[in-house]
Amino acid sequence: MREVAELALTDDTRIADIAAIRARFGNRAAVLVETTLLRRRAPEKLGQLGEFDDVADWLFTDTALQQATVAVVARHRAERLAGQVVHDVTCSIGTEVAALRRVSARVLGSDLDPVRLLMARHNLGPDADLCRADALRPVTRDAVVVADPARRSDGRRRFSPADYRPALGPLLDTYRGRQLVVKCAPGLAFDQLSGLGFDGEIEVTSYRGSVREACLWSLGLAEPGVRRRASILDRGEQITDTEPDDCGVRPAGRWIVDPDGAVVRAGLVRQYARRHGLWQLDPDIAYLSGDRLPAGVRGFEVLEQLAFEERRLRRVLSALDCGALEILVRGVSVDPDALRRRLRPRGSRPLSVVITRIGSGRASHAAVFVCCPSR
Repeated sequence: MREVAELALTDDTRIADIAAIRARFGNRAAVLVETTLLRRRAPEKLGQLGEFDDVADWLFTDTALQQATVAVVARHRAERLAGQVVHDVTCSIGTEVAALRRVSARVLGSDLDPVRLLMARHNLGPDADLCRADALRPVTRDAVVVADPARRSDGRRRFSPADYRPALGPLLDTYRGRQLVVKCAPGLAFDQLSGLGFDGEIEVTSYRGSVREACLWSLGLAEPGVRRRASILDRGEQITDTEPDDCGVRPAGRWIVDPDGAVVRAGLVRQYARRHGLWQLDPDIAYLSGDRLPAGVRGFEVLEQLAFEERRLRRVLSALDCGALEILVRGVSVDPDALRRRLRPRGSRPLSVVITRIGSGRASHAAVFVCCPSR
């Protein structure tokens, strides 16, 4: 590994580098190259998971690295479990265990895959508590259970809870009555969870503008009364469904705000609006408006408002010297890329266009807001 790590393995050198590796290491060349490339990718995603964990020297598989939780999200989850005894029943190569053992009283990791466990032993060191076990056959009694079911098979994502491995329904049944945390895909259909007997908190987490995951917290781990939570980690902001949601519906003010994806996915747009003094443009659409932009939030300052008609929009954009054009759409069947090509902006000023449906029934219409983005 040390010798291979010294090679560039870029597009320009890869053929020659791999030939040299094959000459030196024979049929081990493929795994040496794969591990080296995965190690180079890992720090950007995993960073410093724990106080003593340098992931640059870890062992990975491509699938395990893809499914591994981003470090800042893993640390956020661990902080919610600080001081607890925790059992990660799908520990894989050890990323969650690394984050958990920074703050937990004790952490056990288990997995059914013996190769992943050997990788976890290498990654976490000899003092880590690891064992081979099936997640659906409990080997602990009083620990908080953390599970991250596999959602990839044959290189494809699996979206149905029944296709998770282990499947979400049997997993919830196995630990019924236990304190349980389950990492899920953010696209999970939340209305399916009540049919599986889940009545705890659903937390949707985002980081740097991207929704990262939905996490299920059993009632014993949730705050009283909270059933939905949006956590925006790069801003340190959390919104729950226990907050007031009477934000009102009004015409656009100075700014339009497209709420963070975690807020939208968690169904907390109205709570977010009320907190920041915003209002909705339409009761069924997530775009918000206000006369002041919340601190640290990207917004769109309204320059022009018009009914959606392409030729008129093209004239307005031309008059405003529009160059680079960002198009945001909700509630209207418009392909932003195709529309941008048809509009052919050729100016020098970067602008944004927000297209949204306003009203319902016969009063429904598509409105366009030509805006200057705050950044």
